[in-house]
Amino acid sequence: MSKLPHTIDVPADAAGQRLDQFLVVQIPDISRVRVQQLLREKKALVNGAPAKPSLKLRGGEQIQILGEAQPPPLRAIAEDIPLDIVHEDDDLAVVNKPAGMMVHAGVGATDDERNRGTLVNALLHRFGKLSDVGGELRPGIVHRLDKETSGLIIVAKNDVAHRKLAKQFSEREIKKHYIALVHGWPAKERGTIDAPIARDAVRRTRMTTRRSDGRTAVTHYDVRELVSSPYGKFALLDVGIETGRTHQIRVHMASIGHPVVGDALYGAAKELKPASPAMAAKRQAQAETLSLGRNFLHAAAIEFKQPRTGEALKFEAPLPEELVAFLKNLHGLTT
Repeated sequence: MSKLPHTIDVPADAAGQRLDQFLVVQIPDISRVRVQQLLREKKALVNGAPAKPSLKLRGGEQIQILGEAQPPPLRAIAEDIPLDIVHEDDDLAVVNKPAGMMVHAGVGATDDERNRGTLVNALLHRFGKLSDVGGELRPGIVHRLDKETSGLIIVAKNDVAHRKLAKQFSEREIKKHYIALVHGWPAKERGTIDAPIARDAVRRTRMTTRRSDGRTAVTHYDVRELVSSPYGKFALLDVGIETGRTHQIRVHMASIGHPVVGDALYGAAKELKPASPAMAAKRQAQAETLSLGRNFLHAAAIEFKQPRTGEALKFEAPLPEELVAFLKNLHGLTT
């Protein structure tokens, strides 16, 4: 939104339009919901007076925008969603999260629909009470996985456990192991990517290694298997991370020219097509294109200390069925 407060003069040709619809066009960087919030909070005045969103304009009015809408913070609600609980004790739970499920609603969410279907909603239904350290929108959440990444995530049931687990993360005592399928064959069977990560200045949904103000990020990978198929070359990797930056594995692998399969945000194709007519002929009855519908990235194992007893714990989660099926499809096409 432009500098506030500011004034909008309603032209004659806007006569008959609803006030909220008119403002959505005039203030394109906010939604209609936010416009309606502005009006409810009396931060948008028509000729100096509050007005309803449904007000029909006549033309010639003067609208003054006094400030930005301040939606009330969302409070996570319980929802009956099945969970794959790998481990549970009095202090924590380890959950095998499916791809497609957000860990929690975004802080900018403005309605209940964006606060449904998340891991937090399911956790509240299953456990009732979780730690409060992360706030009302993120109860129990010590660390996160991307929406389209599956695998193991630790959840804290109480504040003491939460803080001790968070300390293990900050001191890099927790070991996380991922399995990823990437495009191409890395030059080395084993490698380390040590490149700071920051928010992309242009595409805000992306992270980048190309800014000088990034935060330290270290990723290690080992090639488990090289795959050659009519759709090109791929490498199945075992990946370990020392840090836990947003999109770390995805942006690091893309930075060395090997994006994670299915990760269109970082340059991977949404659909795989045969690399050449000769290879396409080998497909026979296979589909012309191959798609996954998610990122081929899975948090397969995690090691940490039980926050109360100090006992060393390790848990594993096998590759989800859709990733196993995708791999079998590639293997069936292997030259």
